[in-house]
Amino acid sequence: MIPRVLKRLTALGAALLVLTLSTTSAAAGLTRAESRLLRDLNKVRAAHGLAPLRYDPRLQRAARAHSHDMLVTQIFQHGSFGARMLRFDVRGTLTGENLAWGNGPFGTASGIVRAWLASPEHRANLLRPGYTRIGIGDLVGAFLGYTGAHVVTADFAG
Repeated sequence: MIPRVLKRLTALGAALLVLTLSTTSAAAGLTRAESRLLRDLNKVRAAHGLAPLRYDPRLQRAARAHSHDMLVTQIFQHGSFGARMLRFDVRGTLTGENLAWGNGPFGTASGIVRAWLASPEHRANLLRPGYTRIGIGDLVGAFLGYTGAHVVTADFAG
């Protein structure tokens, strides 16, 4: 009797753990593409002995708004980063931003992370120990003549 109860409790606990892990990003408001990007970024940080970046709802809103603006205006630029951080009430002593866009393999999480790691400035943001929080806006649409393009903003703070 006891082993059967323990098996059920163990199975229930494992199911709850899987459910919790699989819904954490969704509960935090990340899309599947954004969750993959966060996972890949944190794998790189872990490989370099750094703490993982945590989801921040203010940074998330700022990042998504900026990706949306770039899609609407068809302009790929940082714009008024400081003003955007103020508008979304982002706080922290250290803030930064990485942008990317691409389609096909260049629009995947792994493609974006590879591109950022190949750029000294973007790599520095990914591996900055002072960054502890992130918001990611990964929106898909027609961009600069390409359909199905991912337009990505990653806003960091610490």
